[in-house]
Amino acid sequence: MTIFLAIILGIFFGFALQRVGATNPQNIINMMRLTDLHLMKAIFFAIGISSALLFLLITIGLIDVGHLSVKSSYIGVIVGGALLGIGFSIAGYCPGTSLTALADGRKDALFFSGGGLIGALIYTLVYGSIKGTWLFGKIAGGKVMLATGSDKFQALLPFIPGTLLATAIGIVFMFIAWKLPNKV
Repeated sequence: MTIFLAIILGIFFGFALQRVGATNPQNIINMMRLTDLHLMKAIFFAIGISSALLFLLITIGLIDVGHLSVKSSYIGVIVGGALLGIGFSIAGYCPGTSLTALADGRKDALFFSGGGLIGALIYTLVYGSIKGTWLFGKIAGGKVMLATGSDKFQALLPFIPGTLLATAIGIVFMFIAWKLPNKV
């Protein structure tokens, strides 16, 4: 049942990416150049509504917080995120949009997806030699949360309830999406 749900959710996600134009790399490049912000608006709104809904559903008990996991924070995540962002800006694809573009019939997405797989293979091959380096130095003790909400993890802002902060952040993201112009 879990794999079936993942496939259904993946189809819906791919459909949403295709509908907002994220399968066209020029739309992503224009977003990064800050000349066409319609895709940025969609991304900000999706982050905002997802954050607000997730924590609302947790608060009313429909989602068990035990099913969520907090990943360790370490310096390599920042380095990897920067590399992903550079590739995202240059190629106009991220892993999700490249697979959706591939399903949409874009041949350039095949090269991006292939490059991502080669990069993952290289990382797998060199992992043993870099796992003890500064790249895996933990940030703020490793597994941390921004606000309270779980007894298992340290909170950076322990005086703020997690649900309140996540809902506020979600509302801010939706407000920004609403106020951003489509074209600059």
